[in-house]
Amino acid sequence: MGGPAGQGSMRNRTVLGVFFGYHVLSDLVSVERPGCPSEFLNIRIPPGDPVFDPQERGDVVLPFQRSRWDPKTGQSPSNPRDLTNEVTGWLDGSAIYGSSHSWSDALRSFSGGELAAGPDPAFPRDAQQPLLMWTPPDPATGQRGSRGLYAFGAERGNREPFLQALGLLWFRYHNLWAQRLAREHPRWGDEELFQHARKRVIATYQNIALYEWLPSFLHKTPPKYAGYRPFLDPSISPEFLAASEQFLSTMVPPGVYMRNASCHFQGVINWNSNASRALRVCNSYWSREHPSLRSAEDVDALLLGMASQIAEREDHVVVEDLRDFWPGPLKFSRTDYLASCLQRGRDLGLPSYTKARVALGLPPIARWQDINPALSRSDGTVLEATAALYNQDLSRLELLPGGLLESHGDPGPLFSAIVLDQFVRLRDGDRYWFENTRNGLFSEEEIAEIRNTSLRDVLVAISNLKPSALQPNVFFWHVGDPCPQPRQLSTEGLPPCTPPVVRDYFEGSGFGFGVTIGTLCCFPLVSLLSAWIVARLRVRSFKRLQGQDRRSIMSEKLVGGVEALEWQGWKEPCRPVLVHLQPGQIHVVDGRLSMLRAIQLRPPQQVNLILSSNRGRHALMLKIPKEYDLVLLFNLEEERQALVENLREALKENGLSFQEWEMREQELMRVAVTREQRSHLLETFFRHLFSQVLDISQADAGTLPLDSSQKVREALSCELSRAEFAESLGLKPQDMFVESMFSLADKDGNGYLSFREFLDILLVFMKGTPEEKSRLMFRMYDFDRNGLISKDEFIRMLRSFIEISNNCLSKDQLAEVVESMFRESGFQDKEELTWEDFHFMLRDHDSELRFTQLCVKGVEVPEVIKNLCRRASYISQEKICPSPRMTARCPGRDLEAELRLQCPMDTDPPQEIRRRFGKKVTSFQPLLFTEAHREKFQRSRRHQTVQHLKRFIENYRRHIGCLAVFYAIAGGLFLERAYYYAFAAHHVGITDTTRVGIILSRGTAASISFMFSYILLTMCRNLITFLRETFLNRYVPFDAAVDFHRLIASTALVLTVLHSAGHVVNVYLFSISPLSVLSCLFPGLFHDDGSEFPQKYYWWFFQTVPGLTGVMLLLVLAIMYVFASHHFRRCSFRGFWLTHHLYILLYILLIIHGSFALIQLPRFHIFFLVPALIYVGDKLVSLSRKKVEISVVKAELLPSGVTHLRFQRPQGFEYKSGQWVRIACLALGTTEYHPFTLTSAPHEDTLSLHIRAAGPWTTRLREIYSPPTGDGCTRYPKLYLDGPFGEGHQEWHKFEVSVLVGGGIGVTPFASILKDLVFKSSVSCQVFCKKIYFIWVTRTQRQFEWLADIIREVEENDHHDLVSVHIYITQLAEKFDLRTTMLYICERHFQKVLNRSLFTGLRSVTHFGRPPFEPFFNSLQEVHPQVQKIGVFSCGPPGMTKNVEKACQLINKQDRTHFSHHYENF
Repeated sequence: MGGPAGQGSMRNRTVLGVFFGYHVLSDLVSVERPGCPSEFLNIRIPPGDPVFDPQERGDVVLPFQRSRWDPKTGQSPSNPRDLTNEVTGWLDGSAIYGSSHSWSDALRSFSGGELAAGPDPAFPRDAQQPLLMWTPPDPATGQRGSRGLYAFGAERGNREPFLQALGLLWFRYHNLWAQRLAREHPRWGDEELFQHARKRVIATYQNIALYEWLPSFLHKTPPKYAGYRPFLDPSISPEFLAASEQFLSTMVPPGVYMRNASCHFQGVINWNSNASRALRVCNSYWSREHPSLRSAEDVDALLLGMASQIAEREDHVVVEDLRDFWPGPLKFSRTDYLASCLQRGRDLGLPSYTKARVALGLPPIARWQDINPALSRSDGTVLEATAALYNQDLSRLELLPGGLLESHGDPGPLFSAIVLDQFVRLRDGDRYWFENTRNGLFSEEEIAEIRNTSLRDVLVAISNLKPSALQPNVFFWHVGDPCPQPRQLSTEGLPPCTPPVVRDYFEGSGFGFGVTIGTLCCFPLVSLLSAWIVARLRVRSFKRLQGQDRRSIMSEKLVGGVEALEWQGWKEPCRPVLVHLQPGQIHVVDGRLSMLRAIQLRPPQQVNLILSSNRGRHALMLKIPKEYDLVLLFNLEEERQALVENLREALKENGLSFQEWEMREQELMRVAVTREQRSHLLETFFRHLFSQVLDISQADAGTLPLDSSQKVREALSCELSRAEFAESLGLKPQDMFVESMFSLADKDGNGYLSFREFLDILLVFMKGTPEEKSRLMFRMYDFDRNGLISKDEFIRMLRSFIEISNNCLSKDQLAEVVESMFRESGFQDKEELTWEDFHFMLRDHDSELRFTQLCVKGVEVPEVIKNLCRRASYISQEKICPSPRMTARCPGRDLEAELRLQCPMDTDPPQEIRRRFGKKVTSFQPLLFTEAHREKFQRSRRHQTVQHLKRFIENYRRHIGCLAVFYAIAGGLFLERAYYYAFAAHHVGITDTTRVGIILSRGTAASISFMFSYILLTMCRNLITFLRETFLNRYVPFDAAVDFHRLIASTALVLTVLHSAGHVVNVYLFSISPLSVLSCLFPGLFHDDGSEFPQKYYWWFFQTVPGLTGVMLLLVLAIMYVFASHHFRRCSFRGFWLTHHLYILLYILLIIHGSFALIQLPRFHIFFLVPALIYVGDKLVSLSRKKVEISVVKAELLPSGVTHLRFQRPQGFEYKSGQWVRIACLALGTTEYHPFTLTSAPHEDTLSLHIRAAGPWTTRLREIYSPPTGDGCTRYPKLYLDGPFGEGHQEWHKFEVSVLVGGGIGVTPFASILKDLVFKSSVSCQVFCKKIYFIWVTRTQRQFEWLADIIREVEENDHHDLVSVHIYITQLAEKFDLRTTMLYICERHFQKVLNRSLFTGLRSVTHFGRPPFEPFFNSLQEVHPQVQKIGVFSCGPPGMTKNVEKACQLINKQDRTHFSHHYENF
């Protein structure tokens, strides 16, 4: 209730009595501490409030937090909420000594029985830990911290300098008594002195409060003490707190005087160095080190001033210093005191005004005017306004405003009754009251002495004042008392109150917070950069290791080269090159000595040598006709001059004419023809060339229509060099095929091909007949131009074709092929062939020649040609019935029903097929397939979709089931935590602060804990290998353990990102949440001391255990995930191996991260304990055999970089074909293990591995096991062995028909399987698998010749036709390419004559190109119609296994035989 200030007390009560009353209240009750969880009864400010809403926004809300309560109360109307009193609730001096034993000990000095003093013995030490003093910021200056606030027994004893002065008074009075007792009882120790001094001070304090202050406050004398009443309830009533505080607030003045002992009211120096006549109350809340209160004399002056200053009138008016400028909570520096008290009364559950009067036995009030008749007569508008607020309903009037309205000079009847009743109950119910002679604390004489002690005596004792300086009762001032009363203070002449501000806790933190989040987001980028650097270093090291020999050879050849920079164009960077002059050539190589360019020097070329004339004269351009220019930059002119002189000599030696001149460097580069410009020119050349080929026939080619454009004319007039011609064919310039073709096309013999010359040769291949193509080939290889091809020329022709397969045939093999082809065609007596003979030899292959093309870059072969002439592998029905004794297996089938591959105009009669293992027959065409005989049903699209879904579920039911269970658990854990924090954690209160962030972070934390725990089970290789052989394999896809590991890791990564994002939100919200809220959320981390300012964001990130470990976890995860990526694993397996061992640190950090229990009790161990124990057990099993040294029996270096190791089989080592092991070479370190598949069969006495040198470790391994110098197995470094471990390939025997697909080094598991199958068949062992199709996909048969030996062994021992082998050589071009067509013809001739492949020497069928898996699988369904499920096992590059998987999925969409695919990538 507002009103003017400056009206004096009607009873002449002093300001000292007002603040002594507040001091007594702090001793009895403290309920201001906010409760937990934080609950708010916010105060809405009416629009236009001059203090809180001067801009009339209408949305200002002052926060008000409900007080702490007993959690056992407030559960029902019969058990209302009971607020927690933070102090003892007795008049026992707890404001002086603290409300607990520990608090009291913290205040003591433990020396002489005194309280601890600071540097000045008249002052206690500063508030510090372990004292939990209330230390809010100064609302006037914004000062924070405990400096300048003293350690008192009352936590809010520093709220104003006036309360602070009273605390200092009792501090000094205690020490005074301790010193007095020490003099009287020199043998007493510290404890006795302290307790006796404390006892005397408390008794004096009780006497003053009850018998001096209370009568001055109520203007009533309490009843005489009748002794201790043990059954009286002395507890503090909430009505007492409201009544006493409210009445005291009306007497607080806007300022307080200070005076000395001579009654001089001195001026006050404020913070801004301005002087005023009194301390302004509103600017003194929680002030620290006030300029006018630096010494004990200043405090004495303040106490004397309060004792001589009359308080404000006892009415309903409260000055603005309390009403509008009371210290505010949370972000607000100020709040409305009266509104806060009203809300506090509602929080306390105070009864209404009328009910309170009835409860205390006061006469009822029926009219508003009867509340205060005197006020009604003097200022009735106050009562009328109050009645309007409560809609004229007196029963709704609250206790606080009603009690204030009663006050007039003294507290009204209601407040007086409440306060008097409370103090009488406190006195009579206290067994330690000083007047209680039964407690033995004081004698009658001591009690009488205490009763005669007043506050004036205390002031005189501590300040060494004369008694005449103070009036006898310092709570009143009467005329004639010392020091005449100064003018009553009003707001005039006092400093204005500092206006309220709303604090921004995040001020100045935005940029740093953004940088921190950006840094965390950069962890993956930093890890990626590190991985890239490591990968580059590893690749460089590996290339250096591989190219040492080649580099040494090239270095010898290129001795004397000149270093320079090649300028490649305005938009391209210069590259360092080495220029070396060879006879007839100029070689340009890079830093690794790889050939970049070879320039031919042939007469009669005209060479122009252009030199720069400015900018240091360091540029040189070599311009040769029909080539792009070579522009070189040198560091010094002398270096350029040395090369120029060498060029002059080389040009003269080769008989070339040349011109030499100079021009400016910029002009030189402008006229230079760069490689890019030349490529654009050739692009135009080929575009017009192909347009001519596709639009006209050879006969009517006529004159070429030239574009009028100068660029087109220039393009069509240019000529191709041999290197550009070879590049257009995708070949090397030195290839024999290029030389032959180029020589034939270069009709004018100038060493270049013109547009017309290239067009003529291209038209033959694109639109010529088989006869024209064979004639062209005949002319190409008639080297002596005599119209005949000799056997030597025929061999040279084949060798030019064989070049595309890395010259995979020896000279003897080529001779054998030529002899067989001559003999088959009836030309065994001829040494030379005419064209007619040559064409007759190709008579059975007209269809192949018809679609033969010359594969030139930039022109696409029509898809119809690809489809018609794709020579795929199909399986004939006879494959399962190779001999008459097996006919019974195929009843009712037409074994002759077969359809051969069709091409247009191919009318050749069907040819017979030779059996796979049997007597040779006349035909050599093995690639036949049978047409489907099953009835095909037409289904709707919807039915097909449903059928596809059913088949998919059937095929992957184990995977789907396991994933469903796993993700259901993870999702359930997420939802449980999310639900808990969204709806069931209101008692915690954290969702009121951060709802989305905490739900996201805690939900993902639960799922991550589960995933990171159970991901360990996917790495228990020994356990998985064991469980594969149990019934659980029917329900759990153990083969997919690694894929499941990656899937869990990927999901956990996503959840980790979400978890981090949730915590980023949390940190931001915690950084802007006041301390009173945070102390509820994190009681173990924060204590609410009123300071309100939260910790900054960086404290949460880097100074808390969860924050710091979380940041470290992000860094560890970024490293592990990046280094575990597919690309990096291939570049540096060792880097992946080492960084993945950070999982130990990962789990340590996870345990620490969750064990701090900021929000909830640790739960990670619940998920982690069982998987960790299983994983540790599995690792112990591996460790038990890892340290057994294995001797290598044999080491052999095979072609294609393959190292064959044969080593001892450890005792008790049992394994199955298709399983793998991990090995470490002692010479390369005992900690780095690498996985390899066993190529030995289980029945063999030794173990063997075939290891391809694909990286640094395997390359060094190959070097280590190079041919040794000594004898015996000890000459080889020993191995550590871990395994065996199971995988899907070992289940090949569980299918009646199995298809094995191996690519590259991925054939290793199948070597073991093939040998195992043949062995079991040879010893009549019952094997469920009846047929195996082995598809070997390789770039060239030379890549893994060791496998050919294994296949050959299988072929020799396979007497029951169990294995069918198909070899695909992918390095050869497509079938419609000229060279591949000729190789195909030679292969068929060789197979027909010698019953084995020309390329591999095996009886297995050899194909060119990539295998068409879908047609192959389709044919298997016809060959094996009774088989319901066929196992497909693939191992090799990801591209190949993906193609196999895709084919299986397409086939499985049909309602026919199911193909179950198991694969491994490397």
